[in-house]
Amino acid sequence: MKSMKILIYFLLSLCLMSEVAFAVKAKTTTKEAPKKNTPFDVYELKGEQDGSTLLVIGGIHGDEPGGFFAPALLMDLYKVKKGKVIVIPNLNPDSILAFRRGIYKDMNRKFASIKRNDPDFDNVQAIKKIITSEEIDFIINLHDGHGFYREKWENSIFNPKAWGQTYVIDQKTLDNVPFGDLDSIAKQIESKLNQSLHYDFHTFGVRNTETRIKDEEQQNSLTFFAITHLKPALAIETSKNITELPLKTFYQISSIEALMEILGIEFERKFELNLENVAKKINDFGTLVINDNITLELSDIRNIINFTPLLAQKNHFEFTHPLGRTKRTKEGYEVYIGHKRITLLRPDIFPMQCDVKALEIELDGKASQAKFGETLDFQQNFLVKKLDGVRINVIGYSKKGIVSEHDILINKANIDGRYSLDKAKSIFRVEAYQGRNFCGMVNLRATK
Repeated sequence: MKSMKILIYFLLSLCLMSEVAFAVKAKTTTKEAPKKNTPFDVYELKGEQDGSTLLVIGGIHGDEPGGFFAPALLMDLYKVKKGKVIVIPNLNPDSILAFRRGIYKDMNRKFASIKRNDPDFDNVQAIKKIITSEEIDFIINLHDGHGFYREKWENSIFNPKAWGQTYVIDQKTLDNVPFGDLDSIAKQIESKLNQSLHYDFHTFGVRNTETRIKDEEQQNSLTFFAITHLKPALAIETSKNITELPLKTFYQISSIEALMEILGIEFERKFELNLENVAKKINDFGTLVINDNITLELSDIRNIINFTPLLAQKNHFEFTHPLGRTKRTKEGYEVYIGHKRITLLRPDIFPMQCDVKALEIELDGKASQAKFGETLDFQQNFLVKKLDGVRINVIGYSKKGIVSEHDILINKANIDGRYSLDKAKSIFRVEAYQGRNFCGMVNLRATK
């Protein structure tokens, strides 16, 4: 009997050892999916008349907001009449979200060679294809750089090694190429911008890195890749020492306009170009549509939106702002415009198998059809009409014993302002449910 027990223990131990060995083997052979940077966005402003094509690239470095907010404004607020402008505001999306130069190392040092397993590989290959396409006549890469460039040393901020407030070229000319006189073009932009500076010490200069013979590191850059493929290119660098984002963006936009004029690209601007208006445009974050049944106006949204009706998985977020993005965290979904966190959506999870698409709402006594996702204005009061099988929830309003808040005349004074969507306490949520399903939300804005 004793020998039988020993044999059983021996066999059990062999089984356990084999299971452990299998588990270790499985663990060591399992491969995680390789990291990949989020694909960038491409926008096109095309005029009715043919002309030159300018490629504007922003966001190659994620901690240089002047370099990605300027192209975002460009594609949203300009109309091209002659020629074409191709705008890429977010070449390095993951680094913009993290507000770091390059979370997968410096993307602007990967254009001479890049490994296939590099997270930036797809984006670098994609932008190379655009740069070298036949239609591209000129490329600008937008940056923020340290200090203020000066031809002679003044101090640690104003000196020849600084990159800020420069138009950077890799060489003076590209022979026998249209718009190949890079030095002349950069100096034309420099001359124009230096006539309208906010402060005198913000002077722009032209910095020629003479990359082919003097700067081995710069030979890995986007602009050097462009010129080696006979595509005129320069970098626009506003200063990181300028802390006001609107001012840096103003300089970037003004530089782009000056270049478009040189290239013969005709355009219309939807606003007067001045610092005040640029500041307003930068802080206009547009809207976010979620799952086609919720719309959030982002410019004045509260820092946290509690109990946001969402799906457990595969929520669809659609921004009007080209730099809009969400980030999933333990708390919910953080909403970003560029590097700026605008709000946090704390989810309330629901299925959404609902056949109701709209509500009938009386606004100050006038009947209106309100589709989910719409924002409607009222002055004094509103009433949501009854819909069979649908429960209405007006967030911020409560009355004892009421399950569904339909057919109730609600005055704006009856709603707790702490539950508004916006900081101004004027936009309120009207939510509709069908059984366990969330149908959608209508926003009602109280106006004066």
